[in-house]
Amino acid sequence: MVVMSSEEFAPPKYAQIVTAIRQKIADGTYPPGSQLPSETELVREFRVSRPTVVRALQVLQLRGVIDREHGKGSFVRAAPTVSAEESTRPGRAVLDRVEADEHGTLLFAGLASAPAAVAKLLDVPEGSEVVRRSVLFRDSERPTDLVTIWSSVTDSGLESAELLTTGIRQQLHHAKGLKLQHVVERLSARHPSADEVKALQLRKTSPVLGVLASVFNGGGHPLLVVDLVLPGDLHELEDAYSL
Repeated sequence: MVVMSSEEFAPPKYAQIVTAIRQKIADGTYPPGSQLPSETELVREFRVSRPTVVRALQVLQLRGVIDREHGKGSFVRAAPTVSAEESTRPGRAVLDRVEADEHGTLLFAGLASAPAAVAKLLDVPEGSEVVRRSVLFRDSERPTDLVTIWSSVTDSGLESAELLTTGIRQQLHHAKGLKLQHVVERLSARHPSADEVKALQLRKTSPVLGVLASVFNGGGHPLLVVDLVLPGDLHELEDAYSL
C-alpha cells in the first residue's frame, strides 16, 4: 500500500494565496476599497516567486474580487451589484490584461493566415492575412494559460515584439481610436492540440477549457477573436448573476 503525503493533494501555490487573500477580505483584514500589499510584500509573506503572486492576483481579478491598476497596485472591490457588465468573463479579462505585469512569454506577433474558424468569426476570407499575437503565461510551477489574439486591425501595436504595457482594449483605443463594445464567448471542454500540449506542458489526454470569444465594435463588426486555452486541472470558471 502506497501512502500519499498531504502535500501531494495540496492545491497549487497560487491557489493557496487566492484562498488566503479571500479569507482576509472576508474577515475584514482587507476591507472594500483598501489596497492589498504590493507584489514584493506578498512574495515575502508567502515565500513564493513573483510569477506565483502575479498569477494569484490575476485569478482574483478574473473572479471580480479585486481591481488591478497598472503602476498603482491591487484594490479590494466593494461588494458588487451584479450586472452583465460586471460579471466576470474570461474573454473580457483577457482584453484588460497587461502582459508586462504578468511576465508573459511572447510566442508570436505578426501577420498570419487566418484559419477557417477564425476567418469566419472575423468575417474575412479564409487564408486572409490578419494579425496574430500569442502569449504564454505561467507561475513558478508551470504554464497556466495560453492566449492567442487574432485581429483584422493592422498597425495597432498588437504586432509588437515586446510585451504590452496596457491592456488590448486600451491599446486599440489609443492606437486606432477603436472602442470594443461587446463580446460573444463560446466555451468548450476538449483535449489539447499538439501545439497546446507543447506550450502548456500537458499530456495529450489532459483536459483543457477552451474559450473562443468574438469581440465587436459598436457597429456590430468583429474586430478581434480571443482564443484562450486553460489547463483543466488549474482552472474553474465562476460567474454570478441576478434572477
